[in-house]
Amino acid sequence: MSEQKKSPAEQEKIGVYVCHCGSNIAGTIDVQEVAEWIEGNPNVVVSRNYEFMCSSTGQELIENDIKEKGLTRIVVASCSPHMHEKTFREATERGGLNPFLYEMANIREHGSWATNDKQAATIKAKALVNAAVERVVHHAPLEKIPVEINPKTLIVGGGIAGITAALELAEAGHHVYLVEREGTIGGHMAQIDKTFPTLDCSACILTPKMVDVGQNDNITLLSYSEVESVDGYIGNFNITVRKKARCVIDELCTSCGICEEKCPIKVVDEDYGAGITYRKAIYRSFPQAVPGFPVLDKENCTYFQTGKCKVCEKVCPTEAIDYEQEDEWIKFDVGNIILATGYDLFDARKIPQYGYGRLANVFSSLEFERMVNASGPTGGHIVLRDGETEPEKIAIVHCVGSRDQNYNEYCSKVCCMYSLKFAHLVHEHLPGAEVYNYYIDMRTPGKGYEEFYHRLLNEGTHFIRGRVAEITDADRQPGEEGKLIVQAENTLLGLQQRNAVDMVILSAGMEARHDADEVSKLFKMGCDYDGFFNERHPKLAPVATMTDGVFIAGTCQGPKDIPETVAQGGAAASQVAKLINQGTVMMEPVRASIREDECSGCRICNNLCPYNAIEFDEEKEVSRVITALCQGCGTCVAACPSGVIDGAHFTNTQVLAELEGILWDVQSDVTAKQEVL
Repeated sequence: MSEQKKSPAEQEKIGVYVCHCGSNIAGTIDVQEVAEWIEGNPNVVVSRNYEFMCSSTGQELIENDIKEKGLTRIVVASCSPHMHEKTFREATERGGLNPFLYEMANIREHGSWATNDKQAATIKAKALVNAAVERVVHHAPLEKIPVEINPKTLIVGGGIAGITAALELAEAGHHVYLVEREGTIGGHMAQIDKTFPTLDCSACILTPKMVDVGQNDNITLLSYSEVESVDGYIGNFNITVRKKARCVIDELCTSCGICEEKCPIKVVDEDYGAGITYRKAIYRSFPQAVPGFPVLDKENCTYFQTGKCKVCEKVCPTEAIDYEQEDEWIKFDVGNIILATGYDLFDARKIPQYGYGRLANVFSSLEFERMVNASGPTGGHIVLRDGETEPEKIAIVHCVGSRDQNYNEYCSKVCCMYSLKFAHLVHEHLPGAEVYNYYIDMRTPGKGYEEFYHRLLNEGTHFIRGRVAEITDADRQPGEEGKLIVQAENTLLGLQQRNAVDMVILSAGMEARHDADEVSKLFKMGCDYDGFFNERHPKLAPVATMTDGVFIAGTCQGPKDIPETVAQGGAAASQVAKLINQGTVMMEPVRASIREDECSGCRICNNLCPYNAIEFDEEKEVSRVITALCQGCGTCVAACPSGVIDGAHFTNTQVLAELEGILWDVQSDVTAKQEVL
């Protein structure tokens, strides 16, 4: 190692700890060589390598060395800070040092996992460790910022995840605002007939919980509403909700249903009815809707289009119809937010070769759910589009829009199982009908799921392994006239097969909501490559986000079935309840600050801050940071033309020292050449 640059900070006593991480790091990086090499740095007084630094023994090494050797700075070279930065900060603090006098070098993700070249990985590890050592010299002790937590919570989305989270918090004694954009809570689960693998009635499970939400005094239900703006920070969010006009006075409506019954206008129900049934211009999505008040659809109401009709007003016994009702904006404050906004079902029209929307008897999975439901348009009878003919042969196509490089590469997790459920329901409703399941791989990774698959085998369902290439009505062979032809490769037999059937059900996968990106910006969080909301850590923090105080639950985070969704709803509620019970949380002190005596008042930072954390003092004509709102992103630091904004823990001195440290091998080459010259 080259001679280190002398500086006043040489009196710092740095301890360096290089982790083996089992073989994750040590299998590629020579950790002993790295530990011995960094001892050449004049500020390093102790350098160790240990198999698992995150273990209690590894942490005790740090604590004991601080106390016994008088260490003033700590560097741990191991894995991602997302995983263990908090772990080693706490160990540093237990040893008697300020936790921000610690720095982490990620030699796993950035070193051993980035290459199989051991020499290159070891050299890079040295660079990363050296960078951390040079940086930590310039660290300053920081104190976390205490913030009081408003005990009220906002939950966005009234599906099973949002319902679960709301009830968990409400029953713990905390007030919840539950915002749902539709006229009723329930979400996608309310559209489902049976749940796999137990075949419990979905409504029987969901309806009592919906009623509990409507009756709980700790829940303010804002249905037919949308969040318009979100300001503030963890513990103190300012929320504005637009409550859309139902044209129905809630206090007067008794949910008698007379207005809906007498309304002369029928509209195709594209939402709850999946487009295969009708609703009225004034309607409830389903009889068990919560709240039970109807919604007047202004776009299809005769009165709003022509100024005539008013049948619903005339027949209402309580005079609850109000055509003049306008949208209402409701403002309130909360301490935490849970997003449970759900998913969109993949639109099978995107795959033209499957014929959905063109071939009459190709049904989407949601259409079949509504058809087979006893409260559906056919009373639970499985029939073709003509409404009368019962199919004798039905094909069910798995993974429509999932596990497909042309659409969504990920597995939607539920398609296989609900396809098996469909097959069982066909056997139940149409004894003697033949059912063909076309699958890529059968995935049954849940409790009782594999047993359910074997049940279907015994029921006589035909399983064909292979992706369907085309669904057509072009007959080529005798017996194909008037049928749908499913063209697919049977990969187990190695044969191309044509199968003439009466009905095809496309088991569409889940995908992120179409407005997920817009919602993520509203709540100042991120989306992943597939459009789902990003969690803080997929293993250690699956319901937390990078924005403190904002949590996610259910299918807005990624595809999952009902049990997982319920579990995440409960987990998100638990995280929020923990913060509420604490009363005060300590925010990271990584915040920006402005040297007001040097500020030119250009206001560039005011316009760029994504968190609205910078205000302008009109009297002094300078900008200042609202510390509580600042998230330490650094946008203002980089943009300031005067260079008068400092980012705590990411100062120019620290960053430049880190860069200088990581370029040690380049510097060594330059020095060697200079000596030769």
